[in-house]
Parts: sequence; C-alpha cells; structure tokens
Amino acid sequence: MAQTQDTDDLDERPSKTRVKRDMLALQALGEELVALSDERLAGLDIPDDLRDAVREAKRITKHGAQRRQLQYVGRIMREVDPAPIRAQLDALEGHSRAHTAWLHRLERWRERLLAHDEALTELLAAHPGADVPKLRALIRNTQREQAQGKPPKSFRELFQVLRELIPETPTAGEPS
Repeated sequence: MAQTQDTDDLDERPSKTRVKRDMLALQALGEELVALSDERLAGLDIPDDLRDAVREAKRITKHGAQRRQLQYVGRIMREVDPAPIRAQLDALEGHSRAHTAWLHRLERWRERLLAHDEALTELLAAHPGADVPKLRALIRNTQREQAQGKPPKSFRELFQVLRELIPETPTAGEPS
C-alpha cells in the first residue's frame, strides 16, 4: 500500500522539464519588466522587492552580472502570482497599439487631405467643429512646400491640427 502512495505522489509532481519551462517563462516576464521605462514600471502594481530587483537589473551593464540579476528576478517572480503582472503588461501594450493606430489614422487623413479635394468635405462632415479656413490654408501651404522642396513646416502643423481635431478613440462614422 505504501508503494502505491509513492507512485501517486510521483505522478502529481510536475516534471523537471515543466518546472524549468515555468522558471524560464517567469524569467522572460522579468525581462519584459526590465525593458519597461521607469515611468511605466512605477505605474505597475508589483511587490517592492521585485521592483527593486528590476531596477537593479536595469542599472547593471555587464552581461554576466545582468544575466545573474535576471535569474534573481525570475526567482523572486516564483513567489509572486504572475497573472496580474502579465495582465498589466498586456494592458500597457494594448494602449500603445491603440495609440499607434490612432497616429496612423491621422497620417492617412493628412495624406488624403493633400491628395483629394473631397477629403476636406468628408473631414468636415465627421468633425463639424473644425476651423475650415485654417485647414484650407495649411493644405495649400503644404502642397506649395512639397512642390518647392521647402522644409515641411505646414505639413507638421497640419498633423498637429488633426491631432487636436480627431479624438484618439475612433467614432462610429469616421473612415479610418
């Protein structure tokens, strides 16, 4: 009877390969934490000892020492539930993807405004509070700058006006 108890315990324990894979996954999560900027790291809800170890890993420049520090971060991560940390990192990544998509949408609007006259009408229909004379002047000046090979001052200013005009969250009727 004692032998069957021992074999059941062996079956329930994870294999060495599984344990090592889990430790490497935690260390990789720690590396993602090290790659974050100081501001984003400060915004995460993580234990203080983990935050200190991550900051120390950011400070270290020697390869061997940095590798050992990352292993230490992974060791600390074993005592912490990684799911909330992963969720916070995914939320940060999702936000920056949405922000990048918004910037791309603004660039497409700018290119459409410069290429097609009817694009201004579409923009005004989607955003009636726009300053029409300013937009027309910026479009005209940008086209003149591009034709004459001048620095893109109005081109940049047009983008800034679009940033103020178009909200970061897309609205239902707005073409992307």
